[in-house]
Amino acid sequence: MGISIGEIEFFLMILVRISAFVYTAPFLSTKNVPFRVKTGLAVCIAIMVQSITPYEPLIYTGVIGYALMVMKEAVAGAAMGFFANIAQYILAFVGQRMDIDIGFSMVSGFNAISQSEVTVTGSFYSYAVILVMMVTELHLFIVRAIIESFQLIPVGGAVIDVNIYKIMLVFITDYFILGFRIVLPVYAAVLLVDTILAILAKVAPQMNMFAVGIQLKIAVGIVMLYLMVRLIPYVSELIFDEMFQLLRDSISFLGGG
Repeated sequence: MGISIGEIEFFLMILVRISAFVYTAPFLSTKNVPFRVKTGLAVCIAIMVQSITPYEPLIYTGVIGYALMVMKEAVAGAAMGFFANIAQYILAFVGQRMDIDIGFSMVSGFNAISQSEVTVTGSFYSYAVILVMMVTELHLFIVRAIIESFQLIPVGGAVIDVNIYKIMLVFITDYFILGFRIVLPVYAAVLLVDTILAILAKVAPQMNMFAVGIQLKIAVGIVMLYLMVRLIPYVSELIFDEMFQLLRDSISFLGGG
């Protein structure tokens, strides 16, 4: 029994959505993951999805109609991967804000995951949360989410509406809210240090507050980072809950819900 052209088109549509997701999803979207690994994983997942997804002939008019359908599938997969990758964006923001307050902003290192220069605290939180994601098998949940999306969003049935900006507004709002909630303990400690330094500047104006302030902020910052290690599970839970909600909202919206 041969394979019809319709079945090939059906498989290609599945492959487009999964490929777009793989190239924007956590773990896989990083530059140090080889192109062949991404492509091979996308093809393997697409084959598995096709085996469990009932075949339905695609309805389109001409080459332009099929191209638009492919574009919709690519946008759907990329959007789901982008929202699932919110952890990386939040942690980069958190690390940058912490290092600016503490005084580590001038110290940066090379992140092998993102292949870019990152601050010390941002790199620490990034590796910590990724470790939690692996231990809790969240990576399997993310893969399962894209597979189950074909039940809510039929192949070729993705709906791209201009109102998608609403999800982006939620993403941006939660991005700053979660980021500042995580940074808040460091903010409070640095504010207390600045208050003490301001009082000392009035009491003992002969002291070099600039030199003392830098050393004191670094010391307080290191202590706060040590104390905040216990908050990593809480931070991870906040980010994961937001990730799940954005994934559900994006799948529901792209499915026309």
